[in-house]
Amino acid sequence: MSLVMESEDNYIAAIKEIACALVETTIRNVEEYFQTKHGAPLQEAEKYIAQNITWIPCQDFTIELGMKQIEEYISTWEFHESWLHCTDFLNEEEVEFSKLYHYRTRWSIPTRRKPIPRATACVYFTIQISKVKPLSLPVEVFFIFESTRLVHRPGQSRFREKWLKDIIESKLIMMENIIF
Repeated sequence: MSLVMESEDNYIAAIKEIACALVETTIRNVEEYFQTKHGAPLQEAEKYIAQNITWIPCQDFTIELGMKQIEEYISTWEFHESWLHCTDFLNEEEVEFSKLYHYRTRWSIPTRRKPIPRATACVYFTIQISKVKPLSLPVEVFFIFESTRLVHRPGQSRFREKWLKDIIESKLIMMENIIF
């Protein structure tokens, strides 16, 4: 297809028009791909607000209350009802300017055929009590998923059930490849 341009301005305008059409087509294709792959429009995923709870002040913290708050926070997550979890207190760690309280939440999907799961996925929570900040401030909380290094903070990242599934799946694959 040969286009004869009368002037440089017409040529540039034609290039811009073709580029805009190409970009619009690409965006439309990516949105369609995302909808078929993930089942939700891109805009809905962008509008999601990460859930959080009101965390207790440092002065009111106890190990048991920390565990209750973690359970309350987990209740804001969206996951299928077949998932079961239990939360355990692991240990208390004293560092220079704070105290760290470590908890583990172990997740699994027991079934009728396999009531004892072959693998579990763990989420490790840390509640930090500052020694230098006012005790009236809320505790600081962060958590990581087993086998990852990314540190999540409540209210800043959205829980994905897929993360738990991926951990369990990778453990099952590894167990299949190890011969005892």
